[in-house]
Amino acid sequence: MKQSFLPVDRLIQEPYSGILGYPKATKKQIALRIVELQELGISGVLFEGPMTIGTVNVLGKGYAGIVVLAKKGTKKIALKIRRTDSPRKTMEQETILLRAANKAGVGPILLHSSKNFIVMEYLDGKKIFDWISDLRGKGSASKLKVVIKKVLSDCYRLDTAGIDHGELSNITKHVIVGKSVKMIDFESSSLERRVSNVTSATQAIFIGSGLAKTVQKIYSVPPRPKIISVLREYKKQRTQQSFDNVLEILKI
Repeated sequence: MKQSFLPVDRLIQEPYSGILGYPKATKKQIALRIVELQELGISGVLFEGPMTIGTVNVLGKGYAGIVVLAKKGTKKIALKIRRTDSPRKTMEQETILLRAANKAGVGPILLHSSKNFIVMEYLDGKKIFDWISDLRGKGSASKLKVVIKKVLSDCYRLDTAGIDHGELSNITKHVIVGKSVKMIDFESSSLERRVSNVTSATQAIFIGSGLAKTVQKIYSVPPRPKIISVLREYKKQRTQQSFDNVLEILKI
């Protein structure tokens, strides 16, 4: 049976209030958050997704927030809810980082934000590890190369813009593959750290453990020393030419 979107005012009730004020919130905090959602124009929430919190399904859960599928007008959007135990007291910093990533042409499109919420483009697809694991048959290598090239190109855009994603050494959770290929989760990003997006993502995809083994089953990747060597050169210069050299070595 097809689920319907739950009106925002129903979020005052359990078990939904447990998501809106995760992991713990007073009735007053929940009520204020509902008003905040209404001011953002959020009309409903649909609790579905691959993760479960208690008895409720969500799209994702991180140390700073919970992501659920919601509706603004007639449009499906992804709604990030600030956890009440988050070290960050507002969503302002993550909003700044996602806006900077968008300016570089990377990440889900930021639509709106407030103290406790970020409203962004909903990406309908699979996490990159699951997408690669499901690849079958003729043309799999070509499809995989297209996706990896898009991921690394986005990494290069972030490097050039001075934005370090911060979690790409575990890239399996941070890229969604669907109609488009997009990086997500900018809550650990920084405009201050030395950038390492291309190097972290390349190592995770080609040299790391689980994902790299899956990739190697689909197409023949170059020897590890060659990859490390070209990444060292890239780290020194971070130019278009040095990035193109990375793509060439990786045969993409």
